[in-house]
Amino acid sequence: MSEAKYKRVLLKLSGEALAGEQKTGVNAEIVGQMCDKIKEVVNMGVEVAIVVGGGNFWRGRNGHQMERTTADYMGMLATAMNALALQDALEARGVYSRVQTAIEMREIAEPFIQRKAEKHLSKGRVVIFACGSGHPYFTTDTAAVLRAAEINADIILLGKAIDAVYSADPKLDPNAKKYEDISYLQVLQEDLKVMDSTATAMCRDNNIPLLVFGIADPENIVRAVRGEKIGTIVS
Repeated sequence: MSEAKYKRVLLKLSGEALAGEQKTGVNAEIVGQMCDKIKEVVNMGVEVAIVVGGGNFWRGRNGHQMERTTADYMGMLATAMNALALQDALEARGVYSRVQTAIEMREIAEPFIQRKAEKHLSKGRVVIFACGSGHPYFTTDTAAVLRAAEINADIILLGKAIDAVYSADPKLDPNAKKYEDISYLQVLQEDLKVMDSTATAMCRDNNIPLLVFGIADPENIVRAVRGEKIGTIVS
């Protein structure tokens, strides 16, 4: 009998989470630890999809005099590199996976096809969605909500450097309040920066719950799937 609370989850990982303390590039040890826990979740009978960011390689126009569309497309290519790193680490652990991209890259990944993604998930394969939504001006947070809606995920698991949703940055404000649960409307009204406002509104409009938790301890991925009390539930 599965210990899992959810049947199908979408795990959103930032690119920085794959870099560890070095902040840039891919830290093979960190990625390996995450994939060990993803394997545990798959072995519990949970269908896992992943959306990964690209901030460990490219942070948009930060520090660059560059047109926004070009910068965003470069960021999408960065997510494809991270997706391939995750796929390689998963398959080294015997976990079958597929990378699907929103920008066609036939030699290295499948194009995103909703029905094909659902078929992979139903067969126990991890599906890694890369290149965001395929469009500039949209973040990978928005892409994560879009893909979660398309595959009918039970919940979005948002792994962040911070361990929950707070009323303010706890590093700057020692009196910041930690929320165990909160509504999407409150997140938008208080501008809490859980995700960008487009992604938050999409979650609310499609009634998709979101669990925000700290990814520094990869074991939290398993705890989240079991429904243990960690982080903050946004609904």
